[in-house]
Amino acid sequence: MGHCEMLLAVAGLDKEEVAEHTQRLASGDWSTFSPAERAAFAFARKQAKDPASITDADFQQLVRHYGPERAVDVIWRCCRCHYMTRVADAFQLPLERTNVFQRPAPPKDESEKR
Repeated sequence: MGHCEMLLAVAGLDKEEVAEHTQRLASGDWSTFSPAERAAFAFARKQAKDPASITDADFQQLVRHYGPERAVDVIWRCCRCHYMTRVADAFQLPLERTNVFQRPAPPKDESEKR
């Protein structure tokens, strides 16, 4: 979930919104999300658990919600995230401690600039 939290922060959500959003995602109760989001989440879950079970019907479900080009975008992003998770797990790479995309806070006074 660490990378999800980081990406939500990059998207502009504040800490409370990130916490609430990730809690809803992790709960498995996606009823508050749009039908398109629920279709993408279901696809990602199925792909993570049993990628060989993905069928044309799964792809068509994404196409119904996103159109053909964006459905491929959803699939590509899921594939990349699953791949990166497996690589990180295999090498036991820790998550970053900070949001690497966030600009550092400016110094508070002149003494901190040095």
